[in-house]
Amino acid sequence: MLPSWVAGATALLSLLIIAAFYPSVTDGGVLRFEGTWLPQLGLNFTLRMDGFAWLFSMLIAGIGFLVVVYARYYMSEDDPVPRFFSFLLAFMGAMLGIVISGNVILLSVFWELTSIFSFLLISYWHNNAAARDGARMALTITGIGGFCLLIGLLLLGNIVGSYDLDKILAAGDVIRGHSLYVPALVFILLGALTKSAQFPFHFWLPNAMAAPTPVSAFLHSATMVKAGVFLLVRFWPALSGTYEWFYLVGLAGIITLVLGAYFAMFQQDLKGLLAYSTISHLGLITTLLSLGSPLATVAAIFHMVNHATFKASLFMAAGIIDHETGTRDMRRLSGLFRYLPITGTLAMVASAAMAGVPLLNGFLSKEMFFAEAVETHADSILDRILPYVATLASAFSVAYSLRFIHTVFFGPPPTDLPKPKPHEPPRWMRFPIDLLVVACLIVGIIPAISIGPFLHTAVVSVLGPETPEYSLSIWHGVNLPLIMSAIALGGGTLLYLSLRKYLATCEDGPPILRNLKGQRIFERILVEVSWRWARTLERRFGTRNLQPQLRWVVATGFLAGLLPLYLSGFETREIAFSGIDPAFAAIWLLGICLAFGTAYLAKYHRLAALVMLGGVGLIVCITFVWLSAPDLAITQLLVEIVTTVLILLGLRWLPKRTEGMVEAISLRARFRRFRDLALAVVCGIGMTFIAYAVMTMPVPDAIANYFLENAYSQGGGRNVVNVILVDFRGFDTLGEIAVLGVVALTVFALLRRFRPADDSMDLPEQQRIQNRFDEDRPERSAGDTVRDYLLVPSVIMTWLFPVIITFAVYIFMRGHDMPGGGFSAGLTLSIAFLLQYLAGGTRWAEDRLRILPLRWMGAGLLTAVSTGIGAWFFGYPFLTSHFQYVELSLIGKMPAATALLFDFGVFSLVVGSTVLILVALAHQSIRINRLRAIDAARTEEG
Repeated sequence: MLPSWVAGATALLSLLIIAAFYPSVTDGGVLRFEGTWLPQLGLNFTLRMDGFAWLFSMLIAGIGFLVVVYARYYMSEDDPVPRFFSFLLAFMGAMLGIVISGNVILLSVFWELTSIFSFLLISYWHNNAAARDGARMALTITGIGGFCLLIGLLLLGNIVGSYDLDKILAAGDVIRGHSLYVPALVFILLGALTKSAQFPFHFWLPNAMAAPTPVSAFLHSATMVKAGVFLLVRFWPALSGTYEWFYLVGLAGIITLVLGAYFAMFQQDLKGLLAYSTISHLGLITTLLSLGSPLATVAAIFHMVNHATFKASLFMAAGIIDHETGTRDMRRLSGLFRYLPITGTLAMVASAAMAGVPLLNGFLSKEMFFAEAVETHADSILDRILPYVATLASAFSVAYSLRFIHTVFFGPPPTDLPKPKPHEPPRWMRFPIDLLVVACLIVGIIPAISIGPFLHTAVVSVLGPETPEYSLSIWHGVNLPLIMSAIALGGGTLLYLSLRKYLATCEDGPPILRNLKGQRIFERILVEVSWRWARTLERRFGTRNLQPQLRWVVATGFLAGLLPLYLSGFETREIAFSGIDPAFAAIWLLGICLAFGTAYLAKYHRLAALVMLGGVGLIVCITFVWLSAPDLAITQLLVEIVTTVLILLGLRWLPKRTEGMVEAISLRARFRRFRDLALAVVCGIGMTFIAYAVMTMPVPDAIANYFLENAYSQGGGRNVVNVILVDFRGFDTLGEIAVLGVVALTVFALLRRFRPADDSMDLPEQQRIQNRFDEDRPERSAGDTVRDYLLVPSVIMTWLFPVIITFAVYIFMRGHDMPGGGFSAGLTLSIAFLLQYLAGGTRWAEDRLRILPLRWMGAGLLTAVSTGIGAWFFGYPFLTSHFQYVELSLIGKMPAATALLFDFGVFSLVVGSTVLILVALAHQSIRINRLRAIDAARTEEG
């Protein structure tokens, strides 16, 4: 499949690029890239890679590549595979963004992106109710945590006086001694603990197992849940070392460590067992980080790497078992080793690594955990019980690892499988597991050679001068940690043997805490919030009618515009009137009359109201011409044409209104009308007042003079308005076209669900008359009918198509020096498409034109963003333009500016957005014809 090849190549290329950075991050080296954004506020696009970020990036890209290879064979061809790989790569990119962010606000942005893309991946099979519920739960919990994290990072920035990560990490003493330390710590921990599914937020992770297995393998090993513990390690130098850190982080970690391991033993679903084991191992890492010891931090980083390798391989093995047998229920699985000998062997090694068996990587980091557990750190009850808790949790880990292997691969042959003949998967589907299991063995046997240099690079980048001496030897003699390991291995084995018969028949979940489910508590809270609080607010402020909603929007907008002017204490000055031109006054008087006529006729004479509204727009257009604003005049005229035609097409589907309805208006309805009129008048006066204040405020002439003087020298254009839009304020324009694209997609989605009123589904009178003449000509299409009753206009509109395209190109090319530009040209080309739909109808136009508006929108946004990013490669801020004259044969010198590419992105997105709305409106006719045909067929059958 081509999408898998593209995704695999992208992940592999990312891995190779990251690997090439290793020489630059050794010995405490740091790579930085800083793009200027809002330096006055301390907000820059800063990327930062040190040894720890490099190691984590290698995990993300490496396991991401293996997951793509695995998914190539796991995913069915019936699934929307391109969408899956797109989400997976976006998920990987968001996680890489967290790891290499050098600005904490940027880190927060990528943090939220991981929540969004995980939601899309968990709900990939959206027809499954469990997938939808799990995705919603994950997004809710991690989204709330992300909001708390943002508050904590803002507090950190306020304490340090900078949002730069290097400055924050270097200001540990200042942060810990500040009065805002505890609030900042609490909010940051809420973000980290929710993301890494630590108690009491652990319940969302097992419910996310409804995702496809490749997603689970990636999410549990190198992304999403690892983001929380990564954040704890990243801020360890700045936040650790206090009692607040020890108790808050330690309590959550210890409870999660034991609770996750205990729950894992009693799961009947393979992925459920692995999910709870992930929670437990993340609790182990969190517990290590709570101790405030440099050696504990070394062990935490080491275990993060080890856990990623054996957990990714185990999830992939579980996916193979599910793929080949059709079930993940361990009560139905047994004796699979005779059918899957290679997969079974690999799963055994990975499970042994998870259990902490010697000569495997999991044993080494767990030994380091035991060594730190027996040390005294805070002389508290948590510190004293930690060795016993660590041994107990490790025994649970051995028990569920043994259960995974013994239940699935040994015993009698399975008899009740959905797929009765399991067999080994394709070699390349098993290749990622081979590689990860070999890594578990190599690290476990020769750790100092295989992982030692890379681990040291990561540790030094976090601990700096506090980096302790540590050993990665596989033998440290007979000591207390080794004895604890032996007790855990033996005790876990005995525990499994004693519970084996019970586990084979018990219900899903632990016997004592089976009814204590975080999911149930979450759902009750959700019901309480949504059904009581939200319903109360909806009853008070919500309505299904648009008028009250618009009333709130208009009133809020009025206050939002007036309040800053009131608080700022602005000063105004009188305007010296030099007289009013009678012709200009007459034009505006006509516009005012048209506006009142529109308001009066809007409810029952929609077509007349639309004509008058278009007249108001033309008056505004003439005003711009009168006041020497040709760019605004062209844009206004084109906008009026496009919006008028689109609204005219929408009128077709509104319910009919008659004059008799006027008599039915109640006193209450009349009161609402007068209230709306009063609000409109007040807002109109407010806008007039704001405009008057802006025009009379003492503004330095330097702003206008700057643009006039530098438009050509720095922007390469004589049309100052266009140069401002695509150069000086290009970032604003980029945001505006992005909003335009979102609005178009929203309108398209709403119209797909829109069902016209019953009385608007009949054919218009003109088509009914024409159809009487076409009854004996069944070969004629709907487009032919349209062209018959609009014969002369349709021919003219068809002939105008190439003319308007040429005119659009002309407006686009001249925009940098004369009135025009990408926005105007995009509207002009949209009018060409509008005319074709009007001339021949939907089917006729789409049979002859391949429009693809979504591609226009995507290409436009990609072009605009790429133009801005291109400036970075030459050391300039985002969207910095460059221009020069180029010599063309037969034409001569021609100005060429990079802003032209940005303007082309604007042009393309405007065309795509407008045509997308047009297509959504036009397809209503096709949908109505389809419904009419279905009703006719049912009538004939009846």
